[in-house]
Order: sequence, then structure tokens, then C-alpha cells
Amino acid sequence: MKKLLFIFGTRPEFIKVYPVIQEAKRQGNPIVLVNTGQHKEMLNELLDEFSVEVDYDLKIMEKYSGLSEIVAGSISGLDPIIKKEQPDVILVHGDTAATLAGSLVAYFNQIKLAHIEASLRTYNKFSPFPEEMNRQIVGLMADYHFTPTEMTKENLLKEGKPKNQIFVVGNSAIDMFQYTLKDDYTNEALSWQADKKMILVTAHRRENLSDLEEIFDGIAEIADEFRETHKIIYPIHMNPIIREKAQKLLEHSNIKIIDPLDTINFHNVMRHAELILTDSGGIQEEAAFLGIPVLVLRDTTERPEGVLAGTLKLVGTSKENIVNETRTLLTDKTKYERMSGSKNPYGDGTTSLQIVNILNEK
Repeated sequence: MKKLLFIFGTRPEFIKVYPVIQEAKRQGNPIVLVNTGQHKEMLNELLDEFSVEVDYDLKIMEKYSGLSEIVAGSISGLDPIIKKEQPDVILVHGDTAATLAGSLVAYFNQIKLAHIEASLRTYNKFSPFPEEMNRQIVGLMADYHFTPTEMTKENLLKEGKPKNQIFVVGNSAIDMFQYTLKDDYTNEALSWQADKKMILVTAHRRENLSDLEEIFDGIAEIADEFRETHKIIYPIHMNPIIREKAQKLLEHSNIKIIDPLDTINFHNVMRHAELILTDSGGIQEEAAFLGIPVLVLRDTTERPEGVLAGTLKLVGTSKENIVNETRTLLTDKTKYERMSGSKNPYGDGTTSLQIVNILNEK
């Protein structure tokens, strides 16, 4: 069995790495868990929630701020750990600062690198920023590219990656539902919404901060227009800029702004939504599995297979587009059912099993 060292630092990363960690434990692999600590409070709550004890915590945000310092600090913190543990494979996920730093340290120490959720691309280096370039750079160094779809595999082939390093395994986000969804789930926000249908909103991306007023004005107009039939739940990000604008622009009887939800609560609230408006990446995949149409509050997405499959639609950040596209789905039953009934392109819940099997066999 190979010794596997997992590096993560944010809440979304951990959500997608956790099923792989559990599968590695099940198969008896020696594992080492390293938390860079980029999402200190949110990630620590999640680790407690799933009773996960990390072997190392760099607590990076207590020492550094800004992208350059975070990446540099992560590299200097990770290097002695890698030298001490000498894993067979280092696993990173997606496109965060921890992913970039972990990949560089793997390369510097000549240790094989596995990239989970590899090869997502927009080919616009500033959209999303800095994630797009993070994942492209990681792709140059990875030895195992665990890619979610055939379309993302094609990105790697075009970039000249060897076929024998690319594995289409689906997305481990889907695997996570087996640990989170509960049939007997209750929640205060769902009780508030229960008399009407629910629209779920998330908006937090760095590149959308300057467009928040447009987004929030659109959401407020939707709340007005569909006052009799729908309510809107918005688990708001901790960013004070987002909170200040939301409190100013989204004061409405049909909108409930709530604190961020942990994974179990978010998945169980999300499954009750009729429609999702989001600029998040992972939600685009999760909603597809649950059969919930998603309007993506971005001009680009690194998940184009969802657009092609019909589970997602890019609407950008303009108030007019957001309102018009939402109105269409909520009033046109045929178009709604076409989206909600589209085939999920992101896997069948066996991603983690495939990843660990491949690592142990190769």
C-alpha cells in the first residue's frame, strides 16, 4: 500500500478530498493529513464536524496575508513535512493556494503528485483569478491527473499530457453526498421557506465583488416578482464587503440571509431548492446530481460540460440577465423540466474508489 499525503487548506477542498481520505483509510493506506489553514474558522469547524484530526496544521493565515505571502509561506511550511514523511504520492485538489504550494513542494522533492479534479479550464488567466493559473501550473507537474469528465480529459490531451497519466473518474463532490444527506433533516431556514418554493443563492467570488450591486438588485427584483410563489435563501459569505451590500440591498420579506452553512446543512438545504443562482464552482456539480437547474452568475465556467448537458446556464452578473433567465425557468415548465431532467455529467459516486485503486495499482 502506498503512503499518501493529502494537502488542503480551504473548506471546499476538504469537502472533495474527504471521501478520498475515507476510501484510502478503508483500503489500509498509510495517510498523512496536512492543513495549511487558509480557511481557518470554516475549515476547522468542518474537521470537527467529521471528526478528522490532521497530522500538521500550518495555520498559514495567522502568519501571512495576500496571495504571494500565502503561497510562499505554505511552501516553506510544507517542505520540512514532506522531507520528514517521505510519502509515495502527494495528493492535492483543484486550484487553491494550498494546491499550488503542495504541487511545487512535490516537484522540488521529486515525489509523485496526484491532482484531484484536474484539468478544469477557462483559458482566461484572470477568470477565475487566481484559480485558473493555479490549476494550469499544477497540471504541468502532476503525475496522476484525476479528471472529472471526458471534456476535461481533452483539455489535457490538447496540452500534451501523456494518455497514461489521465484518468476520467468523475467528481468526488458527488461521493460526499453519501456522508451528508439525511432523510429526517430539519432546519430553521427550511421551516421559514416551507410554505413556498425555494430559490437558493450563493455569491462570493473575488471577481464578482464589483458587480454585487447588479446581482443583488436582480435578486431583489426576483423576490418582488415571485413574492406569492417563492422565497429566497442566501447563506452569506463571511466577507464584510458582501455582508454590507447584502444587508443594504436585500432587505426583503421574501429573502432570508443566513450565516454560512456547514457541509451537511448546506447539502440538505440545497436538495430542497427549485432553482439555484450561484457563482460557486462545486455547486454546479452538486446541483446537477440532485437535478436542480443552476444559473451561473459568471461569464465563464470551467465546467462547460454542465452547460452542454443542460444542467447549467451562464447568465453573467447583469441585473437584466439574472431576472430574465430566472423568470423564464420559473414560468416555462418545459424549459425548467429540460434543465432539471438533464443527465448529470459529473460521476456516479465512485470517484474516490477509482482514485485509490489507481494509486495502489500503478
